[in-house]
Amino acid sequence: MTTSVLICDDSGFARRQMARSIPDGWDVDIHFAENGKEAISAIKQGKADVMFLDLNMPVMDGYQTMQIVKEQDLPTLVIVVSGDVQPEAHKKMLSLGVIAFIAKPIDNQKLCEILRQYGLYTGEATSQGRSQKVPVVEPRSQKSELDAYREMANVAMGRAGEQVAKLLGEFIQLPIPNVNLITNNELHMAISDVKSSDSLSAVSHGFIGAGINGEALVIFNDANFSTMGKLLKYHHKSTKEEYELEVLMDISNILVGACVNALSEQLHVSFSHNHPIILGRHCDIDQVLETNSQRWDKILAIEIAYAISSQDIQFDLLLLFPGNAMELVYEKLVKHTH
Repeated sequence: MTTSVLICDDSGFARRQMARSIPDGWDVDIHFAENGKEAISAIKQGKADVMFLDLNMPVMDGYQTMQIVKEQDLPTLVIVVSGDVQPEAHKKMLSLGVIAFIAKPIDNQKLCEILRQYGLYTGEATSQGRSQKVPVVEPRSQKSELDAYREMANVAMGRAGEQVAKLLGEFIQLPIPNVNLITNNELHMAISDVKSSDSLSAVSHGFIGAGINGEALVIFNDANFSTMGKLLKYHHKSTKEEYELEVLMDISNILVGACVNALSEQLHVSFSHNHPIILGRHCDIDQVLETNSQRWDKILAIEIAYAISSQDIQFDLLLLFPGNAMELVYEKLVKHTH
């Protein structure tokens, strides 16, 4: 008997990855949705005996989607496939009725174990699933490239968010990464859009490996230092400056470390880290940019705006890759999803 499978994810790259991960021996009819609104419609049309659901999506996210599925008792078994691996996210979605939670990128073995557990599939795990039947990428275009970069950032963002959530003991709200191709002249505008106050502090972390170099900028609203220090249970040092510096460096090290490690896993590249550089403290955006010496003609800029709503805390991570590194990143993303 054929099983109707719905893959709901705003990323075309992620939808194809998920489709390729479905075991080749499982008799399925695959459908796609780009957000929760489309998914609800597909479920009501009988196209989702099983649904693979992302969490962070526009229009209607995974949480809102599952709330409707639960309230309306819609006929679908839901497996969450997400870059958000925070325990609180697991707990919330399980309470709404999902049967399992799989972290991106997909582990084929774990997927098959879950499907067998619920009697959905009785075969063996395969390393590539439907690799010959589902193309991994659309014909190359700027849109398909940005989609691939966004999905890479989504996974890295989730790993970093999980580590900071553990450190602070709070649930981190994860956004949809904002991905753009810009020139160096547009970098000022990009960082200006990130900042949430006139006074900010910023740290730069450089990383390099296998010909891929990049820079991670962590930007803090100065008003958040005291609250973050309390969450970290730090005691004031001899000076306020030392206290704030410890908070700044510890959060940025955790955030960037987890993010770059997730990039390493996806690209199969070992990155080495440069010593972090304080770009500015209690200053405006112009001073930050003056300190940042990177001068690249073409830049892949990935903006991730983290938030802790219960504490009114916001901090931003900006990943920057120059044009030559960008090409290598795309090639490796495509290669390692085949």
